[in-house]
Amino acid sequence: MDPASHDINLNSPNKGLGMNHAEGPSDVPAEGAVGNSPHPPPLGLTEAEAEELHIELTKVEEEINTLRQVLSAKERHAAELKRKLGLRPLDEFKQNLTKSWQDVQTSNAYKKTQETLSQAGQKTSAALNTVSSAITKRLGDMRNSATFKSFEDKVGNLKYKVVGPRGNGEAVSSPPDSTPTQENPPF
Repeated sequence: MDPASHDINLNSPNKGLGMNHAEGPSDVPAEGAVGNSPHPPPLGLTEAEAEELHIELTKVEEEINTLRQVLSAKERHAAELKRKLGLRPLDEFKQNLTKSWQDVQTSNAYKKTQETLSQAGQKTSAALNTVSSAITKRLGDMRNSATFKSFEDKVGNLKYKVVGPRGNGEAVSSPPDSTPTQENPPF
């Protein structure tokens, strides 16, 4: 069979089948041909409509592949231009990141979030100041209470008993004589 006898029309149901033009179409069913498919067309479609949709799908898929090839070629060309200009991928990444951050900062959502967080921070600060003032006042009140005064007196008495009369803020000095005696044992 010579190559001229093949049907080269990609949309033909006899695509790739050998045909002798003198004999006419072969009795071999074409693969993928809707009319000869063992599966009936989807509900609501005639065989002709299904075949037409199949042809359209094939064309769209071919266009998608062509567009992918064109996009790939354009990306390669862009990469080559960037290389010639000395633009490195890291520089481009930094530039894209900076631009994205600027876009985020100018967005309404970011501004509203920033405003809300600022207000929340101010309210939290005010609440903490109020709590701090209340705690300070409460500690002051507690210090002036009779129970605390009694506790403070007891601690003062204990200190006096442990440290002695020298413990009133005076530095405890070492005895003038560093040799141990009966009155000043080393322990």
